[in-house]
Amino acid sequence: MPEYDSPFVSNEEIVLAARKNLNQGAWDYLVGGSESETTLRRNRLAFDRWGFRPRILVDVSKIDTSTTFLGEKMRIPAMLAPVGSLQTFTPEGGAAAARAAAEFGTVHCVSSVTEPSWEETAAAGAKFFQLYVQGDDDWARDAVQRIKAAGYTALAITVDVAIYSRRERPMLNRWAPPTRRALPGRNFLSELTWRKLDVIKEAWGDMPLMVKGVATVEDALLCIEHGVEVIWVSNHGGRQLDHGLGSMDVLPEIVQAVGDKAQVILDGGIQRGSDIVKAIALGARCVALGRLQAWALGAAGQAGCLRMLEILENEMISAMGLMGVTSLDQLNDRYVCRAEPVIPPHEMSMWANMPTPQGPGGRLL
Repeated sequence: MPEYDSPFVSNEEIVLAARKNLNQGAWDYLVGGSESETTLRRNRLAFDRWGFRPRILVDVSKIDTSTTFLGEKMRIPAMLAPVGSLQTFTPEGGAAAARAAAEFGTVHCVSSVTEPSWEETAAAGAKFFQLYVQGDDDWARDAVQRIKAAGYTALAITVDVAIYSRRERPMLNRWAPPTRRALPGRNFLSELTWRKLDVIKEAWGDMPLMVKGVATVEDALLCIEHGVEVIWVSNHGGRQLDHGLGSMDVLPEIVQAVGDKAQVILDGGIQRGSDIVKAIALGARCVALGRLQAWALGAAGQAGCLRMLEILENEMISAMGLMGVTSLDQLNDRYVCRAEPVIPPHEMSMWANMPTPQGPGGRLL
């Protein structure tokens, strides 16, 4: 449809609409990182440090942005990442995200700590499931059986939340997400080890297992030793360990070390279709969208999420066409090079027209 027939012509407008709709606590939970928010900013900076090397005189009249990941056809190589407490952004929570992903033609990896129930979100179209381990071995085995029974086809285990970080933006407003308030007294995530991962892997069987939160080559190689099929490069969107490296900073070395022994995906700092193109060029099979997803749900629910994905697709087509690329399999590291950033990084810095007022570092208040 013509661009101006939509209420949103850019994801910048979606972010602004979400800001109008969300209360301060929900907004701070979504946009903030941990402590100084250094990791959050490095996620964005890591993308800004890569430039494009376009090729010319290529027929780009037909561009294919699609791929297949773990047996699922994806219209663009971007899935919706697991985000806790999605009901904070839209009453339908994860079900709205799942329906938007299915309508667009991609995948939603639903968080185990969002509403509605695991089964209801699967019925709405979610394909992949992310589990926070909140019990002993028997609890984990029972959870895996429930995930299987609901019909999910891939399982992600998040491993970078052994200690819940100091996310000071919402803390200063004395606000916590609903699922944070409902956590059990014992912190089973702090007890998660490779042995426990083996228990989960055995219970899950032959279906794909993803480990989310890998930030080093050493751990990527250990994942392979433990039979993990997908290495999910992530620092929790800068919301856990502060002063970590950006996800894109560590992606190339992990891709090189893993080779063809596992697939590699990435999240953290993705704001544009051009970001997705950079990640694919550097070896990621696909990316996952966290904040963008929640902003879109906060702006207009399922319809907002669908529109966000359409905008990313349009941005990808623009970038690929201007680079002389017609399909994802043509992308490689010869299409990118190191470049100097031109703007200070923050969670809004990829949108040049974001209006004031703004807070410290240019962030939207």
